[in-house]
Amino acid sequence: MVDPIGPKGSTPSDLRIAPVTPVAAAPKVAPVATAEPQLSPTTQLASQLASQPPVDTDRVARIKQAIANGTFPILPATIADQMLALRYNWMSDDAA
Repeated sequence: MVDPIGPKGSTPSDLRIAPVTPVAAAPKVAPVATAEPQLSPTTQLASQLASQPPVDTDRVARIKQAIANGTFPILPATIADQMLALRYNWMSDDAA
């Protein structure tokens, strides 16, 4: 007789539970004192920048004051370059 293709039905006698043997506990090892790892310059810079707020509040205050006074320089060509750079995902000072 040929067995059918596909999953074969199981019977209660097919389900056997393997005995579990207890595992000995690993011996306790005292932690080894290690020197503090040296950080790469990139990691040092990242941690330095992370410790500072992401916004320079003094610069924001100066810009707000210049806008209120009417002394903030509005350069349409620079604004257009930045908008195009944002749209096409390139730096405005790159050669086109």
